Order: sequence, then structure tokens, then C-alpha cells
Amino acid sequence: MRKIGKALPAGLVAVFVVLAMGGSAVAMDHAVQTLAKEGIGNYLADAKGMTLYWFKKDSPGKSACAGPCVEKWPVYYREKVMAGKELSDGDFGTITREDGKKQSTFRGYPLYYWAGDKAKGDTNGQGVNNVWYVVDPANFPPKM
Repeated sequence: MRKIGKALPAGLVAVFVVLAMGGSAVAMDHAVQTLAKEGIGNYLADAKGMTLYWFKKDSPGKSACAGPCVEKWPVYYREKVMAGKELSDGDFGTITREDGKKQSTFRGYPLYYWAGDKAKGDTNGQGVNNVWYVVDPANFPPKM
């Protein structure tokens, strides 16, 4: 391993640089962004562009999706969510589900993926059983 000066290996210096930058090179995976799609409108997606959904039967701080439901609607969890443009870090939180697993929330409501979405921008879970919807940050939670 090449050394810089007399003391530090180059790889160690790189680690220090990333940490000094706040870990931003690593944290990008934790970003949530707002995307737009004709017929859907604005919606939340993870850093890779995969759509995030909410479940109408959930309540703030509590998931009603368990067992086989979680197989079709995998939970979205990041230890620290980085809010994208026009979103606030304070909108995101974490709950501990009844199964003991952690789940990220938006304005208190648990977030999910849909197993039927395979690529960036897919919104195939929108309206499933009239209880699963994309999250429109400008109108969330919706008034029911």
C-alpha cells in the first residue's frame, strides 16, 4: 500500500476525507426524492428511483401490514433518511413494527415498496385494492 508522507496509508486518508465531508458519498443511498409521472402526479421515491407507497389501513406510528402483506409490500427502512429537494428531514422518522423490525415513515406513516415494481419509475402499486397509494408530499397525509 502506498503511503502518504511517512505515516498514513492512502486508503486511510480517503476514509478520513469521506468522513470529513459528512459521509455524503455513503449517505446518497439514503436520499428520498420527489418524482413526477403523467397520470400519477408527484410521488416519493428512494435514491434509486423506486416508488414508495403508503397503506390506507396504517395509522401514524403504526403499520397494519404484516405476514403475507409484507411479502408483497416490503418495508422501506433507512437508518437516516436524507430529504431531497422541497422535503424536510423532519418529515421522516422511524417506527419499530410489531415484528420488531424498523421501518421508515413519512409524516408518521410507514413507507413501503411494491414487489410488482421492477424498475425506476414503476408505479404499479398505485391504487391496488383501493388501499395502496404513492405518497404525494404536497398532499400528504390525504384528508379522508
